[in-house]
Amino acid sequence: MNARWPIALVWIGTVAVVASCGDAGIGKALIAPGGTVDPEKWPMDDKSLCKYKENPELEVSESVGPGSPKPNVRRVYKLAGDRESRRKVLVCREIDTNLDGIKDVARTFNDRGEAIHEEADTNYDGRLDSWADFEGGRLAKSEIDSNYDGKIDVWKFYVEGDLLRVRRNTHCPNGKEDVWEIYVRGRLDRIGSDLDCDGHVDRWDRDTERLRKDEQQRRAQAEAAAADGGTRTAVSSDAGASDAHATATDAKADAKTIKRDAAEEVVQ
Repeated sequence: MNARWPIALVWIGTVAVVASCGDAGIGKALIAPGGTVDPEKWPMDDKSLCKYKENPELEVSESVGPGSPKPNVRRVYKLAGDRESRRKVLVCREIDTNLDGIKDVARTFNDRGEAIHEEADTNYDGRLDSWADFEGGRLAKSEIDSNYDGKIDVWKFYVEGDLLRVRRNTHCPNGKEDVWEIYVRGRLDRIGSDLDCDGHVDRWDRDTERLRKDEQQRRAQAEAAAADGGTRTAVSSDAGASDAHATATDAKADAKTIKRDAAEEVVQ
């Protein structure tokens, strides 16, 4: 039985999206190269991502996760601190999530126990295709090879753990981003598209449904203000002006962000 161990890791959402598209078989391997669904035949070399074998000072712990007949979770520890505060801290954790004997996701930690980096083979083909970086223990950036061709084509950026923007390469042969997604309070607000692959946005599309609902809300507030003797009208107008100013500011910020991203690509 090829069960999967349920874990809350960054790339799980990506796998769920692929499955929900109705064609979960694309690029999806049941087991990784060298792996097997028979636990009795799991390989001695589980393709560890924690790289603990190079450092004999590290301590390793193996454990059995839910649904697994044998240990499929490895934790690697080290000693940190001086004599008085010396303690054992977790530096890496890796898991065989599809129970084929091959480790497919690993996360590293700093001495404070905060996540630093995560990498995963989400389609079990033996190649990494998802990477994530953390700041202060919160997700800050993730990079994804969504079509499993060995090239990163999705870049996600977060602020204090909340998704702020996404860059995608969907059609440009140079591998550069051609779609920019901007999020506001966790919701997709607008999408910029580079139609001719020149590195510049040719069209911005906004979330018209959300704008419609916002307009309905503003009208309801205006009607309520009128019924209340107009005391709320000034507040509603001020809010509308504030929204318009915010929209213009966001558009300018988007342009600056895209220009900065392009400059960073040139430097790299």
